[in-house]
Amino acid sequence: MRLSSLLIVCATFATAALLSVVAASLSADLIEDSSREAVKRELSLDGQDWADVHAEGLNVFLAGTAPTEAARFRAMTAAGRIVDAARVIDNMQVVATADIAPPRFSVEILRNDSGISLIGLVPQSSDRAAILRDISKLVGTRDVTDLLETAAYDAPVAWDQSLGYAIEALRDLPRSKISVEAGQVSITAMANSPEDRQQLSAKLVRTAPATVDVNLNISAPRPVITPFTLRFLIDEAGARFDACSADTDRARTMILKSARDAGLSPGRSICTIGLGVPSPTWADAVETAITGLAELGQGSVTFSDADITLIAAQGTDPALFDKVVGEVESALPDVFALSATLPATPEALAEGTTPEFNATLSPEGLVQLRGRLSNEISRTTTESYAHARFGSEQVYMAARLDDTLPQSWPFRVMAGLDALAQLHNGSLMVTPESLAITGRTGDLEANARIAQILADKLSSTDHFSIDVLYVEELDPLAALPTVEECIADIQAFAKENKIVFEPGSGTLDASAADVLDSIAIKIADCPDLQLEIQGHTDSQGRESMNQALSQTRAQSVLTALQDRRILTKGFVAVGYGESKPIADNETQEGRDANRRIEFVQVMPETEEQTEGEAEADAETDASDTATSEPETADTSDAQAQTTPETDGEAVDSEAQEADTDSEADADNAETADPDAAGEETTNDQN
Repeated sequence: MRLSSLLIVCATFATAALLSVVAASLSADLIEDSSREAVKRELSLDGQDWADVHAEGLNVFLAGTAPTEAARFRAMTAAGRIVDAARVIDNMQVVATADIAPPRFSVEILRNDSGISLIGLVPQSSDRAAILRDISKLVGTRDVTDLLETAAYDAPVAWDQSLGYAIEALRDLPRSKISVEAGQVSITAMANSPEDRQQLSAKLVRTAPATVDVNLNISAPRPVITPFTLRFLIDEAGARFDACSADTDRARTMILKSARDAGLSPGRSICTIGLGVPSPTWADAVETAITGLAELGQGSVTFSDADITLIAAQGTDPALFDKVVGEVESALPDVFALSATLPATPEALAEGTTPEFNATLSPEGLVQLRGRLSNEISRTTTESYAHARFGSEQVYMAARLDDTLPQSWPFRVMAGLDALAQLHNGSLMVTPESLAITGRTGDLEANARIAQILADKLSSTDHFSIDVLYVEELDPLAALPTVEECIADIQAFAKENKIVFEPGSGTLDASAADVLDSIAIKIADCPDLQLEIQGHTDSQGRESMNQALSQTRAQSVLTALQDRRILTKGFVAVGYGESKPIADNETQEGRDANRRIEFVQVMPETEEQTEGEAEADAETDASDTATSEPETADTSDAQAQTTPETDGEAVDSEAQEADTDSEADADNAETADPDAAGEETTNDQN
């Protein structure tokens, strides 16, 4: 009985303990669940859905990766609004902060007569003191203003080459601004003359490193024309300018319009704009004189500064001549002086009695001097002057002496020789009544220079004529090929001389060096050329592999041209794979023809391309780049499964190539990767 009561008591206490444990566990779970749900709800309302919530007893654990440190703090704050902040345990991570991008390094170099200034930001690895020392030593001045800042970042690619090229270029640019960035140098400068501008531009392009793009903007001042010369004549051949000068665009327009009204044929009329005009009313004076000459019908009018010489044709009506001269003199601005001449009809003279001096210049540069000169001093002086102008080994003197010649004869001979030196070949004829220059030239401005020389050195009463023919074949600039001719020449050469690659890669074969040397020379003759270098394959193997291989080979050709110091700013390398065959891929001959590199002219982009099209092109390029990575890996696998071939196999006979193609076709039936490798090997044998 007593044992039973004891058991009941023990059972009661055990049951109570068990119920307490169960109640405590349920209470803890309830508290944890309610805390977790309440915190999650608060985080969701606060926009912190990224956080994970876990409750353990009275503590609430927050986990997950916060996008920012501020987001992590907001999550802790939101949880603290539900439970005591001391019970919130932070197990959260924060997304790693990206490294600060390096700054854009650039330097502006300004040089003028006052000195040199450097402004910009350079890497710390660029020694500022060395830069200043090099510039001071190079240009011979200590007036260098240093406004450079440095940043502790590595120098970008091609920075040192760009800065070194800019400092070296500064030597020849006394008035310039040079902007330097990594891989790009922009030069704005002033040359002393158009000829200096051309030489300076060629030198800067020639000395530019292959890794640096150079943008040139070199201007030249207007030439100083002394004397300020214009010569317009009308004869049986029509109206034309021997020389034309103007001080402004407006003056040039007025002069050319009056010349066209006088009979000048439409076409290319050169009228140089320069400095040295004797009066702001130059165009008005020229317009008046040309209008008067047109009324006379034939003759010439020559301006030498403010002196005007009007010579009518023989046989002109004297009454008309007097009327026109009077009107022109009345209409001319005050500063100009007119000298008008109506040549009398020459009397009939016996043949051979008129004294003459002749000088002939052959295409080979030989000069023969014949005719009459005043005395021994005149002959010695003329011969010496000819030696100076044409070369001592090129002159043959055969003139005789005649003491009856006019006093101005030696001066007219010297002026004529000076004019003859402007021609490629021609002749000079000096008589008591006139001086005549005839010949051929490859310089469009030769007529103007000859007229300027004769107007300056002859008196206003001396009559001279110029009959100089411009021959395009003699013009070194006109002889340069057009862009279309360059493209046709390059394409024809590339078709006859195939560019060969090493087997199974985009590496150029050694035999391609001579071909690329010749192509580089042809491209150098066309500085404004824009090219697309196209890579093509046959249809053997996978299309994606062919595309990647053709792109690699086109890029290899572009890089080879850059190594030959060819400016390739307008060039682009594009691989077309097997998409553009020119022959049947079912035959060996067709596959050989389809494996090729082509050079195609790229037309400059126009402003009509919309921004949307440009963005679409960028997305396409990005997609192609992403796709090319696995394809490159496939290509490597394919090459790994192919037995390596020697360079000698790249020039095997047709029979050996046919065997290789047969083996590749057999492999193609068994597996994809070996097929692709076989296709690459076959492509490389051409």
